[in-house]
Amino acid sequence: MKRAVIIVGHSRAGTFCEAIGEAYRTGAEAAGHHAQIFVTSKLAFDPILRGAYVEVQPREPDLEAAYSALRAADHIVLVFPLWLGTLPAILKGFLERILQPEIIEPAKTGQFVKVLAGKSARVIVTMGMPGWIYRWWFGAHALKMLRRNILEFMGVSPVRSTVIGSVEQIGPARRARWLAEMRRLGERLS
Repeated sequence: MKRAVIIVGHSRAGTFCEAIGEAYRTGAEAAGHHAQIFVTSKLAFDPILRGAYVEVQPREPDLEAAYSALRAADHIVLVFPLWLGTLPAILKGFLERILQPEIIEPAKTGQFVKVLAGKSARVIVTMGMPGWIYRWWFGAHALKMLRRNILEFMGVSPVRSTVIGSVEQIGPARRARWLAEMRRLGERLS
């Protein structure tokens, strides 16, 4: 049995992103894995890193629970909509807040600790544009930034991704196929 943490980075509850996270969790649990889901819109925390990376900002209870689940997990799933070409602010704030205490002290001495070493990840991005345009024309910049500058920098490997494009136009049948695919990925924790 492996452990997974699923983070849905959206500012609203009840979204397709949340349905994707729940489908992944359902698949993981059906295969005998332990999975926890955290939906940023339902968490009580200040998404602004008030002390920058100079002083530690204590984590609120919801962030502490998410951090504990993240540390215990073998596999991390991040689900979010592409907004203005990148992560929604609430997800960026969540990541900054949840990881900042582990980064500050080692960085002061010139060290960068691989806090999430030994974990794998799946990044799932939804968007209004076709996924191939995002990858080809826009170079999938948010995925690259998240993979290289956050996940791999913190020691996560491998990092896999899924792009779900044209979400407003795909309709109920295609959404159902995507949710079935997310359950299958959850079963394999891939």
